[in-house]
Amino acid sequence: QVQLVESGGGVVYRGDSLTLSCVVSGGPMSQYAMGWYRQAPGKERDWVASINRSGGSTYYPRSTKGRWTISRNNDNNTVILRMNRLEPEDTDTYYCAAGRNIDSLFSKPAFKGQGTQVTVSS
Repeated sequence: QVQLVESGGGVVYRGDSLTLSCVVSGGPMSQYAMGWYRQAPGKERDWVASINRSGGSTYYPRSTKGRWTISRNNDNNTVILRMNRLEPEDTDTYYCAAGRNIDSLFSKPAFKGQGTQVTVSS
């Protein structure tokens, strides 16, 4: 069974940086496109960054493009989200997710983690 475990959340101030990590176990991460999304209870999933299986292509929405960077290391089954210039609006629970490809990742992730809380104070 594939499992994803996130870490690195915390409380920071506006303008600070934070790095989230996701470790994949139970299967080779190289088989999956990976992504990060944030979601509050009762709200829709908001994808903030994603990366294809090889790491050759990354995708960001307008809200995070230029501020955040997603990367992956298939040798140690880890995906990283580096978040710079954090704003209070970025406060949320962040989840790591895996999908067979980018399209299926967005439509219905095959696996997701338990989430890590990021709080940005002004």
